[in-house]
Amino acid sequence: MKIILASNSPRRKELLDGLDLDFQVLVMKGIDESYPNGLGKCEIAEYISRKKAESYRLSEDYLLITADTIVWLDGEVLGKPKDEADAICMLHKLSGRTHQVITGVTLRWNSSGSNCYSTFSCVTDVTFAGLSDEQIKYYVRKYRPLDKAGAYGIQEWIGYVGVTSLNGSYYNVMGLPVQRLTEELKRLNLIIK
Repeated sequence: MKIILASNSPRRKELLDGLDLDFQVLVMKGIDESYPNGLGKCEIAEYISRKKAESYRLSEDYLLITADTIVWLDGEVLGKPKDEADAICMLHKLSGRTHQVITGVTLRWNSSGSNCYSTFSCVTDVTFAGLSDEQIKYYVRKYRPLDKAGAYGIQEWIGYVGVTSLNGSYYNVMGLPVQRLTEELKRLNLIIK
């Protein structure tokens, strides 16, 4: 089966590369990432990842992998910031607190002419130390985390100086829970490694 990673994220590409799977990246632009009100945190990430998967046309011998990551704090989704000011605001909210990072993943393939789906999510608790205004502004201006949920990348400077503890998958926080993904691919007999 040929694997397609439907993501622009260099981090997801790097993580999937780490599984020694052959794959190609194919990204459709303009996919609507809205979701209905009333969904829980895992439901939101799973809903968006499945919505992404449903947007692609897929041939019989392909496996599509889509994902969506959200940051959840006090019942609020912190998505990708609109601008630097929004990123600074998000990081102030996360400073000195524990939040959750949830990644929803959808696998889609065809079997006997039918679309098959498997969707799951992974949750990781992340605790930040108190961050100064200067640290937050430095990070936002230098690293421009406008393409990251919650306005941060754990693998960047802010993760080195700010994250005090993590409960769950580190790779989930980067955007793809590769251990859980591998389990699911094996369970579905989609890979043998």
